[in-house]
Order: sequence, then C-alpha cells, then structure tokens
Amino acid sequence: MAFLLGLVLGIIAGFALVVAFLRFESSRSECRRELADIVAAFPRMTLEDLRKILPREFFPSWVVFSRRQKLKWLNQELIKIWPYVNEATSELIRISVEPILEQYRPAILNSLKFSKLTLGTVAPQLTGVSMIEDDESAITMELELQWDGNPNIVLDIQTKLGVALPIQVKDISFTGVLHLILKPLVEVFPCFGAISYSLREKKKLDFTLKVIGGELPSVPGISGAIKETIQNAIEDSITWPARKVVPVLPGDYSDLELKPVGKLEVKLVQARNLTNKDIIGKTDAFAVLYTRPVRERMKTSKTISNNLNPIWNEHFEFVVEDAATQHLVVKIYDDDGFQVSEFIGCAQVMLKDLQPGKVKDVWLKLVKDLEIQKDKKDRGQVHLELLYFAFGMENELSNPFSSQFQMTSLERTSLKSGISGREVTDFDGTSMHQRREVIMRGVLSVTVISAVDLPAMDIMGKSDTFVVLKMMKTGTKKKTRVMNQSLNPIWNQTFDFVVEDALHDMLIVEVWDHDIFKKDFIGSCIMTLTRVIVEGEYADIFHLEGSEAGQLNLKFKWTPHPIYRNS
Repeated sequence: MAFLLGLVLGIIAGFALVVAFLRFESSRSECRRELADIVAAFPRMTLEDLRKILPREFFPSWVVFSRRQKLKWLNQELIKIWPYVNEATSELIRISVEPILEQYRPAILNSLKFSKLTLGTVAPQLTGVSMIEDDESAITMELELQWDGNPNIVLDIQTKLGVALPIQVKDISFTGVLHLILKPLVEVFPCFGAISYSLREKKKLDFTLKVIGGELPSVPGISGAIKETIQNAIEDSITWPARKVVPVLPGDYSDLELKPVGKLEVKLVQARNLTNKDIIGKTDAFAVLYTRPVRERMKTSKTISNNLNPIWNEHFEFVVEDAATQHLVVKIYDDDGFQVSEFIGCAQVMLKDLQPGKVKDVWLKLVKDLEIQKDKKDRGQVHLELLYFAFGMENELSNPFSSQFQMTSLERTSLKSGISGREVTDFDGTSMHQRREVIMRGVLSVTVISAVDLPAMDIMGKSDTFVVLKMMKTGTKKKTRVMNQSLNPIWNQTFDFVVEDALHDMLIVEVWDHDIFKKDFIGSCIMTLTRVIVEGEYADIFHLEGSEAGQLNLKFKWTPHPIYRNS
C-alpha cells in the first residue's frame, strides 16, 4: 500500500507530467494542433520520417521507440527518481496509512502503528502502460506493475493482553494494475488539478510477517489478524471503485471522491446439490455476500442445518459506487461449529448485466475460485434474485424494498418531520429515526396454464398430472384438477392467495402423477414474489427441478394492499 502512494508521486514527476503537458498545450495554438496531427500519424511513419519532421526538443526520445523500448525507458527513469520518491513520501505515507489501518484494526489488538516505514531501494517495474480515451476533460491511464520490494516496514503492535510486538513486514511481492486519472485539465502547469488513483486489478499481493526478536506463531491469532487487516485496508481503500484523490493544485476536488450511485437489492433464495462436507449428517450451509470484501459491506445469511438443498429466502441490500465495474460475490460455507467454517464454493454476478428496475432471477454454478476457472468439481448451485436501482430512478420505477414504496403524500410528509424538529437522513434521503419497514400485503393470483415434456410415470407411457401450489409461510394449499393420460397437460386454472408479507414469502409449485393407491412426484419449482410485486403481472416458463426436461407455464398477477410499521 505504501508503495502505491510513492509510485503515484513518482509518476507525477515523470511520465504523467509529460503526457499531460503535451496534450493540453496542443489545444492552445494552430501550431500545436498541427503537431498533434503529426504525432497521431506516428504509427504510419518510419523513425527517419519522424526525425525529419519533429526536432528532438519537441518530444522525449522514447516516443519513437517500440513498446518494449518505451517501457524500458520509463523503468530506467523510475529507477533514477526512486530514491527521491522514497525519501520524500515516507512520512506522507505514514500519516495517510495509519488511520486506514486503525479503521480495520481487529478486536484482538489495542493499537496498530508504524515505528519504521521506508520503501526500500528496489523500484517497481512497469510491465505495461495504456491510455484510456473515454473522457475529454481528463487523462486516464492504466499502469501494469510488478514489485518485489525490500521496504523497511515495522509495525508497533499492542495486544489486548498487554503484549507489545514490533512486527516487520517482509518479502513483499505485488503484481497488479494501477488506474490513474489526471483531472481536471487546467491552463496552469502541470496542466491538471489532481490525481485520482486506485487498484483496478490486483493479481497478487504476498508478504510475510516476522516478530523482531521472536516468533510470530507463538502468539495465537496475531498473524492472521494483522494480515487480514492489511488486506482489508487495501481492498476497501484503494481497490476500484474506491479511489484516493491527491490535490496537485489548490482547489475543491470533492466531485472526484467516491460517491454512491445506486442500490442493489439481493434475495438469496436457495441452493441445491451442495457438496457434503460432513462425515456424519449433511452440510450446515450459510452464505456470505458482498460487493466490496470488508466487514461492514459483508452480509451473512442464517445457517440451514443438515441440508444439501437449503432454502434461505433472505433479503440483503448493498450500496453501489460503480455499476459498470462492480460485481456481487456470494460464497457458501459449511458451519463446523467451533472450528473454522469449510468453504464449499462461490459465484459472482456483474452488475453491468442487470437492467435497472428489472428483477433478474439467476441460478449460478458454484466454483472453487472466481479467477482460475479450472475447477471441474460439481459443488452445487445457488439461486439469487437481483434488483438494481440507480439513485434518481425512484420516481420512474417502484422499489418494493424501499420504505417509501407506494406511500401517500401524508405518510411522506410525516417521515420528513424528523424528531423534535430535527431531521436525520441516510443516503437515500429517508429519515433514519423514523424509517419504517414496508409490509407488502395483497392478493396473489396464479394461473396454472400448462406443462410440456413431462416424464411418463405410468406403465402405459403417460401420466395423470395435477399441480399443487403452496405458500411457504402460511402453508395455504391449492390444487388443480387431474389431467389424465397426458405429458403436455393444459389446465388454465387460476387460484388466489391472500399474502400477508409478500417480500418474505415464497410460492412452491409441485407437479404430481395421480394413481389410485399413491401419487408420484414429478418435479417442483420455488419462486419469490418480488418480480410480480415490481411488474404487477407477468407470465413465464419455469423448469421443474427433479425433471430432466419438464417445464411449467405460469401467469402471475399482484393486487397490493401495503401496510407499514415502525422499525
């Protein structure tokens, strides 16, 4: 982390300044514009052409080099300035990093501070440089970095047990992509007002911890707690879309800071065919969900004991800072009681794939690693329901999870009145002290239209099929008539359910084969009511779990009668 701050300042002194100066000055005169046109034609020119057209004082020598030569030149310049970067930024890094470490300090520690901090003598190596032309008011670049550094970093640790430990951070190895934004462009040298930087992609970050004069493993839990603190601080403070803003010229750059842009509603519905991690019994499954992997942004589900097909039906809410690049991660674990929970598998959803205001229902295959897709083991699947709302959409689309959903003008006025004339609001403008939970009460109408490709359950090669519909919370059941001797039955029957809490209820639909002495199970599907609440009415085809090819054609309609209660 210290390296990243130092690197940014070093880049300011070198490569970034040259690019920014040439780009901005080119717009100030006709001569400069002609120069820019010539520079744009560089790829079509030979080295001799360029030397004839442009005197050397107009551009650095590396402009006419190959990509490999340019990187070599940049790395040579970075090595030259690295001692000055190290000396000039060590104290700055200490001041800025210590508060971040304190923010993520685990409960086992009383304090976590630097007693020594220098970046060492080994400069990072640039393995790739790319310019991103997506904003005319800024210069954006991405630097591929590799650093096997020898910094001198010593942490002064105070534990809850009163033990003081000087811990050295050694053998740092890092590869990743640093995202730089020079913005705003101005007419005063160095031609930009501030630098925003973040880790766009972190491929590897390894380091070791050593107690000066002792062994770290002799203190239980300390090593893991410190490593987790450092990882969390890096992940949440400078991993995209989080960013740091370094002012270069005096001014207000608050518009460059990270800001929420929307809200993600997630329903963790269920999982199926989970790997059994227990020798006796079955997996006790729970899930961890996050959009940014630190404690306050993680959401944990309840544990479903002794079940490889758990049903959670739990709702989670996340603030989104950059819908174009962020993703939701879900990880499934087996709860082993007092021991460390055993990992089963994980999956992710890119938020850019979500249509704002539309419910997306997905089944995701669980894998061992999200980055290395070489896992062939069947770990099971997880069922999610996702609903994204960008801030400002509330007047156009209805969010059933919002406390303001379908409120009257009188109710909205009462919520804004605050307490004792003082209003306290959270990020979406709703009073935190008077925020109320919406209870979606109404009538659910379900039309069982037809089924196709049902399996034959009888000796004669047919099935006598009927459908059972059941609300999970109330247990209310409805049943269709029996369609004899048909693998593609048509019912066209409608059933009404009075639902008291639709956001937390589920509908279970089962298809059975009717016989005189018994009934045979064909397949089922489980669905939440979020989509019908949002859309009001829709029809869809659902695959029957337990049936290889069977599908069920259903239509839903929702007539709301919402009520509210204080929460």
